[in-house]
Amino acid sequence: MKKLMKKPEDSAVIEGCFDAVEELPVAYVEMDARGAITRANRLTRQLHSSHAGKLIGKLVWELMPSEEQELSRAFIMKAMESGADPPMTRRSIYTSSNNFRVYEVHHRLIRNSEGRPTGMCAASVDVSEAHKAQQEAERERAWLESVLESMADAVIVTDALGFIRTVNPAAEELFGWKAGELIGKEIEKAFSLLSFVSGSETQAEFILGLEERARGVATMLDREGRELLVEIGSSPIVDKTTGFTRGVVSVLRRVEETSANKP
Repeated sequence: MKKLMKKPEDSAVIEGCFDAVEELPVAYVEMDARGAITRANRLTRQLHSSHAGKLIGKLVWELMPSEEQELSRAFIMKAMESGADPPMTRRSIYTSSNNFRVYEVHHRLIRNSEGRPTGMCAASVDVSEAHKAQQEAERERAWLESVLESMADAVIVTDALGFIRTVNPAAEELFGWKAGELIGKEIEKAFSLLSFVSGSETQAEFILGLEERARGVATMLDREGRELLVEIGSSPIVDKTTGFTRGVVSVLRRVEETSANKP
């Protein structure tokens, strides 16, 4: 078999690609099958300038927190063994600013002429601020869920179209349905509303408080078909930024028959 030789124009193309990689606006590294860095572009070298030229040859997971190093090593080794390009992942990477930043890492295997993986390249995008905002949103959501779960009164939250998004444990206990049976359903189809009285007005629909706060007494059916007399207070959920109504929150409390005409 003839030995394959690189043509002069091939070398020029390769050098051109290297120049393009060098100036990429994202951190880019190449590593061999062991995970040792073989190439790092300008931005990567700036991020890790504290290594003073010792970045090449360093195992890529050594740039990560100790608790993430084994996970990253196993991730790379698995990709090498499987021969399949690994999915995007997020990693915390220690930078020359003496802190860890969160990066979204996109990987691709480097293959030889026979298609076998010989290494991997990775482009990393700093998503630290977005990651922080996501964590804060998750903490706020968890806090809100804890508040709703601790409430003694039944709470049902719908979106602006009337589809149920949240049902707390008190509402499960009041009506007999589990949250999983109700979430995603239209509230009018999920609950049987026999009557609703608000002051001198009677409403046939259970879309309450979409435009303004509403309060009244309703006769509804539970899961077993039994009639329940409940006081309902509903309020629109308004987006502070846009001013649009995002949904409706309703608080329901069982009342005695003698209270039916005292909404």
